Amino acid sequence: MRKTELKELYKMMFPDYPDIVTVAQLQQMLGVSRHLAYDLINNGYISGVKIGNAFKIPKVNVINYIMEEGVKNAS
Repeated sequence: MRKTELKELYKMMFPDYPDIVTVAQLQQMLGVSRHLAYDLINNGYISGVKIGNAFKIPKVNVINYIMEEGVKNAS
């Protein structure tokens, strides 16, 4: 994905969420369970950083995950 495409998607997708989201916000964004949200992070599908006992996930990583899954499902 080109940088300009990513910038446009970033503006359009999830505008009400901060640049860094929590696992609870990730759940809401994707409409998934807490267990699946942690599985996506722990298995490397969505990159996050553990700070203390909480994960912080850059919103851009969530958008990348969605776009990659869309390409896989279209194939």
